[in-house]
Amino acid sequence: MEPPGAVYTVGMLQLAETILDKSVLSLRTGTPVAEITGPIINPDNLKIEGFYCQDNVDKQQLILLYQDIRDVLPQGLVIDDHDVLVSAEELIRLRDVIELKFELIGKPVETVNQEKVGKVNDYALEATTMFIQKLYVSQSILKSFTGGNLSIDRTQIHEITPKKIIINELLETVPAGAAATA
Repeated sequence: MEPPGAVYTVGMLQLAETILDKSVLSLRTGTPVAEITGPIINPDNLKIEGFYCQDNVDKQQLILLYQDIRDVLPQGLVIDDHDVLVSAEELIRLRDVIELKFELIGKPVETVNQEKVGKVNDYALEATTMFIQKLYVSQSILKSFTGGNLSIDRTQIHEITPKKIIINELLETVPAGAAATA
């Protein structure tokens, strides 16, 4: 049994829930300086460019860029000091991505043939590069009895639109004991 607050990793992958709603910890002061409120996801390459944070002092919304994260701990994300947190207006290169307000959780997933697969309920990211590697999709009640949740690798993604994620066709599962045909 895992201790409370444990970081769940699969190889070098981490579930989003282990990072979101955590503290931003300062190495200089040894205390939390902000709280993570959400990711800034670039839909063009499925990279988390940074995180929205709420400052602990004046409660304003700031942004923590992924390259300023020193470590990922069960207690939160470690940074050098509060001064690496910046306002959105200062991030000219990320302005277009920030304005998209792209949300991954809850995004519908369907195949290239328009078969509805389900909705994204979590994702796994590679913690050092912040690239999202896997999407975890919850299926409808009927499908979940037969297939359960799906894990979609980033290589299976065909297209990402503002409204949905389109994946390549799913492989058909063959019941155990069924004869394979040539």
